[in-house]
Amino acid sequence: MKQPNLIAIDGPAASGKSTVAEILANELNYMFFDTGVMYRAVTLIALNQISDLDMEHEVVAIADSIEIDVRKPSKGDGRKYDVWVNGKDITWEIRQPAVDANVSKVSAYAGVRTAMTSQQRRIGMKSNVVMVGRDIGTVVLPEADLKVYLDASAEERAKRRHAEIISRGDEADYEKILESMIRRDKIDSTRAVAPLKPADDAVIIHSDHLCVAEVVHKIKDLFAT
Repeated sequence: MKQPNLIAIDGPAASGKSTVAEILANELNYMFFDTGVMYRAVTLIALNQISDLDMEHEVVAIADSIEIDVRKPSKGDGRKYDVWVNGKDITWEIRQPAVDANVSKVSAYAGVRTAMTSQQRRIGMKSNVVMVGRDIGTVVLPEADLKVYLDASAEERAKRRHAEIISRGDEADYEKILESMIRRDKIDSTRAVAPLKPADDAVIIHSDHLCVAEVVHKIKDLFAT
């Protein structure tokens, strides 16, 4: 395979796909775009504005109305990018436990996905890109030259998320994170709209026993010859 212009990397939460995609994008001088931050932004605003996220119509109205911008990092506080909504920096706010617990519900709404998908495609088609999410290869960029599905066990992913939270100086409970991870996997993989699954032509990589550099190497090997 020649070097692809559009690379889609899908997988469950904390599978390492964002870290891998960022490194790969930097090495290829491509744009790195983690689409999950857009659903997190919608979830955060919905939590702040309405009392019940089961009110699908209200959540979709929020997704349709807010302006989401993803920019290069402006601060050296460990962030990989800035996330702004309506002119406000919410980069770290979207990592709150309440967002973790509700983002799958919000992202399952068809209207939310429609609103986000159109923005994602517009951004992704502008230049060479490594795009990360849960339905990039199946829905957002089905024409991607290379599709990768990066997987890992729930236990391994919970351990990674726990370490990430602790590294920021926040408190974290591994068992609660694991429980949330399993629940989120079920929601993501069984939702009616764009369920989490590998594209038919995706290359599946299991990362439980691989470091980040090894995963990046495996992906680059796919178009090295």
